[in-house]
Amino acid sequence: MTVPAPARAAGSLVQLRRPTPRRVALVGNPNTGKSTLFNALTGLRQRVANYPGVTVEVKLGALQIDDLAIDDRSIELVDLPGMYSLAGHTPDQLLALDVLLGRSGHGDRPKAIVVLADATNLERNLFLVSQLLELGVPTVIALTMADLAAAAGTRIDAVELERRLGAPVVAVVATQRRGLAELKSAIARALASPAPHRPRLLAELDSHIDQLHEQLLRKHRDLARIDVERALIDRGGALEKRLVERVGAEVRTQLEALRESFGGAHAITEREAEARYRWASETLDGVVLPGPGRRRWIDRVDRVVAHPLLGSLIFIGLMTLTFQAVFSWATPAMDRIDGATGAIAAAITRTLPAGALASLLADGVVAGVGAVVVFLPQIITLFAFLLVLEDSGYMARAAFMMDRLMRASGLSGQSFIPMLSSFACAVPGIMAARVIPSRRDRLATILAAPFMTCSARLPVYALLISAFVPDRKILAVLSIQGLVLLGLYLLGIASGVITALILKRTLLRGPTPTFLMEMPPYRWPDLRSVAIRLIERVRIFLRRAGTVIFVVAIVVWALAYFPHSRAVSKRFDDLRAQTTRSVAATDLVNEIHALDNAEAAAHLENSALGRVGQAVEPVFRPLGWDWRVASGVIAAFPAREVVLATLGTIYAVGSEVDEHDQGLIASLRNAVWPDGRPVFTLPMALGLMVFFALCLQCGATVAAIRRESGSWRWPIFAWCYMTGLAYLGALVTFQLGSWLQQAPLG
Repeated sequence: MTVPAPARAAGSLVQLRRPTPRRVALVGNPNTGKSTLFNALTGLRQRVANYPGVTVEVKLGALQIDDLAIDDRSIELVDLPGMYSLAGHTPDQLLALDVLLGRSGHGDRPKAIVVLADATNLERNLFLVSQLLELGVPTVIALTMADLAAAAGTRIDAVELERRLGAPVVAVVATQRRGLAELKSAIARALASPAPHRPRLLAELDSHIDQLHEQLLRKHRDLARIDVERALIDRGGALEKRLVERVGAEVRTQLEALRESFGGAHAITEREAEARYRWASETLDGVVLPGPGRRRWIDRVDRVVAHPLLGSLIFIGLMTLTFQAVFSWATPAMDRIDGATGAIAAAITRTLPAGALASLLADGVVAGVGAVVVFLPQIITLFAFLLVLEDSGYMARAAFMMDRLMRASGLSGQSFIPMLSSFACAVPGIMAARVIPSRRDRLATILAAPFMTCSARLPVYALLISAFVPDRKILAVLSIQGLVLLGLYLLGIASGVITALILKRTLLRGPTPTFLMEMPPYRWPDLRSVAIRLIERVRIFLRRAGTVIFVVAIVVWALAYFPHSRAVSKRFDDLRAQTTRSVAATDLVNEIHALDNAEAAAHLENSALGRVGQAVEPVFRPLGWDWRVASGVIAAFPAREVVLATLGTIYAVGSEVDEHDQGLIASLRNAVWPDGRPVFTLPMALGLMVFFALCLQCGATVAAIRRESGSWRWPIFAWCYMTGLAYLGALVTFQLGSWLQQAPLG
C-alpha cells in the first residue's frame, strides 16, 4: 500500500513514497541456467550492485508478478553467484550467503528464495536445496533443463516432489520461455506462505550446534545458526575464520572439542555429505524415473571435443576464428568511431578560439573518450564469441582441456577463462578471476593476466612492425611481420605463465588446486540472454576502464599542454603570417597545417611532459631511446592508448594519427640523434615492442588489481615488477640486436 508523506502546508502537493520492493534471491549450482532464467524474468530491467566491503558484484532485476496485489507487484530479483553449497569457499559465495542472511549491507534479507535444480542431475542439486531449506525462508524449486531431461527419457513427478519438499516445484525452460508464468505464480504463493519445514538431517550434531549457537547469541545477537554450523563442519574455512574474528579465539577451541568428540573434522564433513545425499536419494525415490540409460549424443560429442589431439585442434580453430574476428571484423567499426572522434575534435577546434579550453575539449575530453570507445567493437566481438561458446556448454570443456597446461604453472583450468578474456582487455579478465576459490591462485591469475596481449597494444605493434620489420616471407608462405606479431603474443603468454609459476613457488606458495568442474549439457545459446549479458559486460568495461582512462587522458593532456610558452606561440604566429603572404593559395593549407604541427611539437618539447622526457633520457638511452620516445612511453603509462597521439604530436605530424599513418612512419624513420645516427633501428623498435609487451601501462588495470586484491600492495608490486621486467627485456633486445647487426659475418 502506498503511504503518503505528511503534507508540509495546506494546498501543497502531497509527495507519494514508493514502497520498497520485496527481494527474492535466485540461487543455484553453476551451469544450471541461472543467468538465462534471470534474463528471461527481468529482461533489460536489471543493474549491477556494488556491495560495500567486497569486490563482488551482484545483479539486481525488476520482476513484475501479476498474481500479487497491485502495490506489491514490483519484486527485486537478486541473481546470486553460483554455488554448490553454503560453505563459502570464494568471495562471491561468501557474499551470496551474506545476501541470504541479510548481512550484505545492501538491502534487506530476501523474502523468498528461488533455487534452481538441474533436472538432468537432480540428486546432486538437492544437496544445496537441503541447506537452503534450513535457512527458514520461503523457497521455490525451479527445475531447469527440463527439456533435456525429457529428451533423455527421464520423467519427474513434480507434484509428488513438491509434497515431499514442502515447497513449490516448477519445471522451466527459460530459453523457450516455458514455465515462466507458473514460476511467477509459485513465487507469489511463497511470498504469502510460511517457510517450509526445516529438515533435520544432522541429528547427532544438531543439538550441539543449537547449544553453541544459543551460548554465542547472548553476546552476538546477529549471529545466525548457519554461521556456527558451517564453521564447525568446514574446518579452516572462511566461515570459521569469520566466526573467530567476530566472537574471539576461544570459539575455535570449542569447535575443535566438538569435532574431536565426533571423530574429527573429516568425519563430520563425511557425515554431512552422507546425510544430505541420503536425504536427496530418499526424497527422489519414486519421483524421478530415469530413461533407458542409453548413451546420449552428448557423450559421443565429448569423446571428440575432449580428445587430447582432436579437442586441441578444435580449440585452436575456435580461438583462431575468435581472434580473427576481434582483429579483423571489428576494424571497420573502429575506423568509423575513430573518424567520428576526429571529426568532433576538429569541429571543436574550428568553433572555439585557439587556447587551453579548445585544447582541453579536443585533445583531452574528446580524445580521452575516444581512446576508450574506439576499442568497444573489439570488446563486443570478443565477448560475443566467448558468451556464445559459454552458453553452448563448450567453454567448460575448454577449461577442462587447458587444466593440464595451466597446472604446469601451478594454476588450474579455472584460470584459463580469466587469462583468455585478458586478450581483449585485462580489466574484465581480472574481474573473471573471482570464481577461483583459492586466494593464492586468484592473486596469481590476476597478476599474470596483464601480460596477455590486450587490444590496446596492437596499434603500437602495427606501427612499429610496418615501419621497421621487413615485409618479406620465409619459405614463400610465412610473413616475417606476422611472425614478429605472433612472437609478441607468445612472449606475453610465456611471461604470464612464468610469472604465475614464480609467484606460486615464492610469495603465493601453496599446493596446486584440484580442478573439479561439472560438464554442462550442450545446448543452443539463448541469443536474447547472450545479448543482455553482452550489454552488461560493455557497461562494466565503460564504467571501469572508461572512467579511469578518461581521467588519465585529462592528466596527460595537462602535462603535455602546460606550461604553454607565449614565445613559441608568437614565433609561429609570425611564421604563419609570413607564410600567408609568400605562399601560393594552392599550397597554403598544407603549409599552415605543417606549421600548426610544428608548433604543437615545440610546445610539447617545452611542456612538463617534454621536460620530464628530457630529464630521464639518460635512464632510457641504453634502450636506444631519445627524449621523444621516452616522453611518448611516459605518457602511455597511465593508458597505452594515447601513445600514438603523443608520438604524432612530438614528431609534428598531428595528434590525429593511427598505426597506418605514413607521415608518422616517415618521421620515425627519419628521426636522428644529434650526431646523425638514426634513433629507430630494427633492434630499438623490437626492444620498444618488447617493453610494451611486458610493461603495465594501464591505469584501469592497476585500479582493477587494487579492487580485486583489496590492497594497494599488489598493484604496486605488479607495476614495479612488470616495469622492471619490461626495461630488462628492452635492454637485452636492443643491446643484443645491435651487437648482432655490427658483428662481422663468418
